[in-house]
Amino acid sequence: MMYRIPFDRVNWTTSSFLIGTALIALIGVPIYLFKVGLDWFQFAMFFFFVTATMMSITVGYHRLFSHLSFKAKLPVKLFTLVFGACAFENSCLNWASDHRRHHKHVDHDEDPYDISKGFFWAHIGWLLFKLNPEPPMDNVADLRKDKWVMWQHKYVHWIGLVVGLIIPTILGYWFNSSQGLDPWMGALGGFLIPGVARIVVAQHCTFFINSLCHTVGRQPYSTSHSARDSAVMAFLTFGEGYHNYHHEFQHDYRNGVKPWQWDPSKWTIWTLSKIGLADGLRRVPDGRILLAEMGEARRKAQK
Repeated sequence: MMYRIPFDRVNWTTSSFLIGTALIALIGVPIYLFKVGLDWFQFAMFFFFVTATMMSITVGYHRLFSHLSFKAKLPVKLFTLVFGACAFENSCLNWASDHRRHHKHVDHDEDPYDISKGFFWAHIGWLLFKLNPEPPMDNVADLRKDKWVMWQHKYVHWIGLVVGLIIPTILGYWFNSSQGLDPWMGALGGFLIPGVARIVVAQHCTFFINSLCHTVGRQPYSTSHSARDSAVMAFLTFGEGYHNYHHEFQHDYRNGVKPWQWDPSKWTIWTLSKIGLADGLRRVPDGRILLAEMGEARRKAQK
């Protein structure tokens, strides 16, 4: 029903980027793979860039800057700010502001990606259309005091363009040239696979936390909000899928608190603390977690 689209509210820049990169990934990448194929260097670049990008979102944008779950030394800050920019999910300042508002108003109208407005809205619709009214960035005063956060906020698109697209393209050109292969095909592969395809994969993994993890999954800690735990999404997002726990205990540096739960972001933060690159890890006491589980189990049994 095209006539119902509120064209006056379309965020044309963001919409063009999200739709354009998705089309390139869905059409251009398969054609390239069919015509040229995938070499080990392109695969290695994709693996590195997708890991660096997604870990920078989970460890940096999310747990470090949005929730202040731990304190990090400058190398960790810079790494997560630079590679977080490569996700093209806006600046850390914008991301944290939206995410803090999401937690404060979850499932209500002021929640930027409110699941009660539908799966599509929570997943990507809130980005395609301008929020009405646009929420003020009045909840990140602490981050405005961080000169590196503000540096990234100012140059985020240039950082993402250079590090996330131009460098993989140059590396693809260099590798093919060094192997006596067509360097321009290498450049194209670097642009398409560790560049565009990696952006689309990283973005939609983040988006699925906002949509799928508020729709499908378990609620072992609370049913007072829509957030759910999903082991599948935890695997795909470096531990972010344990979303019911996260909404109940948002300042914990961990999302997967059980020994068997997949949470590489938690393990990374813990490791950084052991080598002197992080400290002040915030952790909910085990007794409080157990009480939440027991209380929720009792409420469900009484229904």
